[in-house]
Amino acid sequence: MSVSEHSPSDGELITRLRQADLDALGVLFERYRDRVYRTALAIVREPAVAEDILQDCFLKVYANADRIDIERPLAPWLYRVTVNLSYTWISRGKKRRTSLDHFVDRLVTPMRQAPDRVTEQTEIRQRVRAAISDLSLDQRVVIVLYYLNNLSLQDIAGILDLPVGTVKSRLYYARENLRGRLGPNMMWLPEVAHGYL
Repeated sequence: MSVSEHSPSDGELITRLRQADLDALGVLFERYRDRVYRTALAIVREPAVAEDILQDCFLKVYANADRIDIERPLAPWLYRVTVNLSYTWISRGKKRRTSLDHFVDRLVTPMRQAPDRVTEQTEIRQRVRAAISDLSLDQRVVIVLYYLNNLSLQDIAGILDLPVGTVKSRLYYARENLRGRLGPNMMWLPEVAHGYL
C-alpha cells in the first residue's frame, strides 16, 4: 500500500513519535499547522507571535507525546494548547497589532463580487475587524474557535475547560456585541457568517 493510499491516523503518528520518529512529528505539523497558526493569529493578532505559538505548540506535542491519548483526535488537544499559549502571550502584556485580515476576509467577502462592491467590502472588513478587536479576549476566543475553526460548542467547552453553558453565553454576548457595533443589517449574523467561512 502506498503512502497516498493510507494516511496514518493521529494516534499512529503519536505512537511513532513516542519511538523518537521525528518524521511523524513532521506529518502532524503539516496536517495541523494552518489551523493552529490561524487560531493563534486570530487571538493574538500578531503574525510573528502566531508563528512562535505554532512552533511552541508542536514542541509541546513532542514533549508530551507519552501523555497524549492516542484514542482521541489530536485537534482538540492542539486547540487547547494553542489557546493557552495565546493567553500566556497576551497576559504578558506584549504589544500586539490588529491582524485579522484573513479571518475578516473569509467572513465578509463572497467568492465573487461585482467591482462596484469592492469599496463597500473594504469598509465592511474594516468595521468587522474593529468590532472583533474590541471584543473581550474571552468572547474573541469563542468567536475564533466557533467561526474560524468550525468547532461545536461542546468541543470549545472541552478545549477551554468550561461548561457548555458558559461557552454559549460567551458566544451569545459576542454576537450581541458585534450586532450592536455593526448594526442589525450588517453581514455579521451567525447564519450568514457560516457561509463565508
